[in-house]
Amino acid sequence: MKNTYNDEIEKVILVGCQFSKEDDTQFEYSLDELKSLTKTANGIVVMTLSQKRERPHPATYIGKGKVEELVNLEDEFEADVIIFNDELTPSQIRNLSAVLKSRVIDRTQLILDIFASRANSKEGKLQVELAQLKYSLPRLSGKGIELSRLGGGIGTRGPGETKLETDRRHIHKRIDEIKQQLSVIVQHRERYRERRKKNNTFQISLVGYTNAGKSTMFNRLTQAQSFEENLLFATLDPMTRKMNLPCGLSTLLTDTVGFIQDLPTSLIAAFRSTLEEVKEADLILHVVDSSNPDYFNHEKTVYDLLEELKVEDVPILTVYNKKDIFNAHFVPSAKTPSVMVSAFHNADLTKLLLNIEALMIENMVEYRVTLPSSKGRVLSQLKTETILKSFTFNEEMDSYECNGYIFKNHTLLGTLRNFQQ
Repeated sequence: MKNTYNDEIEKVILVGCQFSKEDDTQFEYSLDELKSLTKTANGIVVMTLSQKRERPHPATYIGKGKVEELVNLEDEFEADVIIFNDELTPSQIRNLSAVLKSRVIDRTQLILDIFASRANSKEGKLQVELAQLKYSLPRLSGKGIELSRLGGGIGTRGPGETKLETDRRHIHKRIDEIKQQLSVIVQHRERYRERRKKNNTFQISLVGYTNAGKSTMFNRLTQAQSFEENLLFATLDPMTRKMNLPCGLSTLLTDTVGFIQDLPTSLIAAFRSTLEEVKEADLILHVVDSSNPDYFNHEKTVYDLLEELKVEDVPILTVYNKKDIFNAHFVPSAKTPSVMVSAFHNADLTKLLLNIEALMIENMVEYRVTLPSSKGRVLSQLKTETILKSFTFNEEMDSYECNGYIFKNHTLLGTLRNFQQ
C-alpha cells in the first residue's frame, strides 16, 4: 500500500485530562493509545501534559494554569501539533488556538486524519469525507480554514481532492452528493451479498480491536496480500477472499476495519454500510490481542460496538492472538467459545480452522448417502460445499458411500435425500 503520509515527522505534545470516573491505569492506557495513534499519523511525541479534574473546563478543556504551562512547553519543544485526548467543542478549539501557535486538534480529528490517509477504495474515501465534513461543519465559524488540505501534516488531511468552500451551503450540498453516491454503492454491495447467499457460501467476518492482528491472520488463512503493519488502523477498506477449511469446504472470509475506544460517532455511522458484512456473516471471528495489557477493555469495546450495530444471533468464536508475545496477567475472559493462537504458527491456524469446523457442524445436519459413480458432480459439491467426513468407493456397487454434514437450508439437501442409505 502506498504511504500517503507527509514524509516530514512532526513534533507533537499530547494533552489529557483524568476525570474522577477514570482510574490511573485506564487513563495511562488511553494516553498510550493516543501515542500509538500519533505514530500512525507520522508524528513523534515530545511531551505529554496531563491534569486531574472533576470535569473539563468549558472554555479551554484544561485549567488556566495548565494552558499557561502548555504555552511554555510549546515554545520549549517547538511543537508543530498539540493533540487533546478527547473530543473538544468548537469553542474550546477556538479559545486554545487563540493562545497557541501550533495546530490544535482533538482525538476525533486525529482518527479521521488517519482514516483519510488509509482509505483506498472509492467507498472508503467517500465515507471518510462524509465523516470529516460532518465533524468540520460546526467548527467552521471563525476558523478560516480550507477543508481540502491534502498532503499536509497531522490534522490537515482534507476529505477529498476537490477544493471545498467553507460556506455551509456548499458543504451541505457536498454531503448530499456523497450520500447519493454511497447509496448506489450500498445497493451494489447488497446485491452482491444476496448472490453469495444464493450460492450457499458460508461467510465469516473478522472483527476486533485495531492492531489485534486481523490482517495478518486474514493473509495467512487466505494467502491474500492485505496490508499489514504494526500500526493502528492498518486496514480500512474491507476485503473478502476465499478460505478453504481442512475438510475441503470453501468459505468466504472478510477482513474489517478495527474498532477503537471512543470511535467517533460520525465514523460509526459512515462505516455502517461496510460493517453490514458483519451482520450478514454466518460466523464472527473476534480477534483479541492477548499480549495487550488492556485486552479486557478492548473486548468490551468490540462487543459494545457490535451491540450498537445490532449484530445479534451470529455465533462468535473468540480468537486470542499473539500467544507468542507473553502477557503474564492474561486470563481468557470470553463468554463465547475461544481458541488461543499465534497467526505466525501454522499448527495454530490449523487448530483455528478445526474449531471453525466444529462450530459449523453444530448448525448443520448429518447425511449418509450412497452415490452412483455417475454422480461425480454431486460428489464434487459434497467436497467443496459440505463438511465431508468420509467417503469410500464400493467397487461391487460402483458407488461412493459418503458421510458428512450439510447446512439445513442448502439446495443440495433435497438431492441427497434421493440417495440416503
